Amino acid sequence: MNTSSRINIVLVEPSHPGNIGAVARAAKTMSIGNLVLVNPELFPDRQATVRAVDAVDVLERAVVCTSLKDALGQCTFVVGTSARTRGLPCPQIALRELGSRVWQELEKGHVAIVFGRESSGLSNEEMDLCQYATTIPSVSSLNLAAAVQVICYEIFMAALEQEPDLAGTDCEDALADSAELERLFEHLQAVLLEIEFLDPKQPKLLMRRLRHLYHRARLTQVEVNILRGILSATQRTVSQ
Repeated sequence: MNTSSRINIVLVEPSHPGNIGAVARAAKTMSIGNLVLVNPELFPDRQATVRAVDAVDVLERAVVCTSLKDALGQCTFVVGTSARTRGLPCPQIALRELGSRVWQELEKGHVAIVFGRESSGLSNEEMDLCQYATTIPSVSSLNLAAAVQVICYEIFMAALEQEPDLAGTDCEDALADSAELERLFEHLQAVLLEIEFLDPKQPKLLMRRLRHLYHRARLTQVEVNILRGILSATQRTVSQ
């Protein structure tokens, strides 16, 4: 059983190459071998190779991106990890539910689990790119590799316990990926500004709330196209 083919472990701006190697090793022990790095401070590096031990192949395949948006482009299910409370939190998914949910989502597309900086985690703007957030309950903070190990373990155990139910999936529309959703949000914001529903001087949390709304809906590619068609029609009407 291979659960790794469409699961990406995404590290945002890791500051120490040794942590990258340790994460590669932690993920591979749980049969997950796709690593995506967003603006790593130092990579490739010998310290990463040494810490990876027998997961050097994961490092060799690692993809380096310049932005989190690019890293999530093809993913249809994105979960950000967070250890702190947010003013307007992303929809939550419990750690014990995450493994089985990931296994279900693998039948629909690519999955990304996003981990933030060692010192400060993910920013609110980066969490906006995630559909769900999850937290590892603990009495003190875990290091990066330990956090990755815990989440990969939950995914691996769910893969061992469950078999995907493929009945009817051929008839379902494909889910919109992260890149398609971002284009929708950009289009939506532009239209809301045009019709003066969104005040650029006082945007407050409107776009973040709308992001959460659409993320919960799990939009398909067809639905995104419909919504963008409505937005385009609105723009044409406004310009007349």
